[in-house]
Amino acid sequence: MNSYRGAGNRLAAFLSFVFIALAVLAVALGPRGGPNIAIAIVLVVVALAIPQALMMANQWERAVVLRMGRLQGIKGPGVFWIVPILDRVATWLDQRIQTTEFNAEQALSKDTVPVNIDAVVFWQIHDPERAALEITDYRSGISRVAQTSLREMVGSSLLSTLLSDRKHGDEVLRDEIGRKIADWGVSVLSVEIRDISVPPALQDAMSRQAQAERERLARVLLGQAEQEVAIKFVEAAEIYARSPAALQLRAMNIIYETTKERGATILMPTAMVDAMNPGAVLGLTALAQQLGAAAPPAAPPTGAASA
Repeated sequence: MNSYRGAGNRLAAFLSFVFIALAVLAVALGPRGGPNIAIAIVLVVVALAIPQALMMANQWERAVVLRMGRLQGIKGPGVFWIVPILDRVATWLDQRIQTTEFNAEQALSKDTVPVNIDAVVFWQIHDPERAALEITDYRSGISRVAQTSLREMVGSSLLSTLLSDRKHGDEVLRDEIGRKIADWGVSVLSVEIRDISVPPALQDAMSRQAQAERERLARVLLGQAEQEVAIKFVEAAEIYARSPAALQLRAMNIIYETTKERGATILMPTAMVDAMNPGAVLGLTALAQQLGAAAPPAAPPTGAASA
């Protein structure tokens, strides 16, 4: 707040110095007595009045000027004049975007869980006149309204909703705070919930619950996998039942896959090797098919022959 007043006072101080210098010159260079003394007095009075009349506001600032207790106008930005004694600057307002941090400690949620929430609200003055005349301290008012709205929102929401849907909570707070302070000439741009903390005991319980839920899902997935594997085994068994040669080839492939990487040696009885010899089985099967094709047709019954 003192920066723009300092800038205005520097300009006023310079002009005061100029008028005082002119008064000194008027007294020093002019004849003693006469009008030069009156001119010097006038110049000194003007020099003393300039710091009280000349003001300067930066681009983002507005000055609320009262004349004899009534609103005279909103001044700024830049240099402006006021009437000393009659006018005064009641307050200086900053129209840049500003932030206010607020929190709710041990606020009970809808499911009676105590939580601590930290949030920040971004706001901006859009009507300097109302911000100066409608409320004594708009900064303190915004902080109080934000805390009250946060506690109301926590009390009407479940803990799971607060933790999983912060964006919705931000929007609810922005609308609620904006509605309450709209008459003050202040606009709420956004609200952001920065942190939500719960008691350590509840954190541990929630962690165990999440772990149990994940374990349950893992068991369900494992059971589904076992079911699918069993279905595939049943289908494979049906195929092997229809084709014994396929079962023998599969057995030989299992033995090969078991020994190819580790270089192990497996000793098997000769009878087992002969049983797993698909070539012999296929040869016997082909021979049986040839013999069946070469056999003569069966003789007709005796009764049919006599007829």
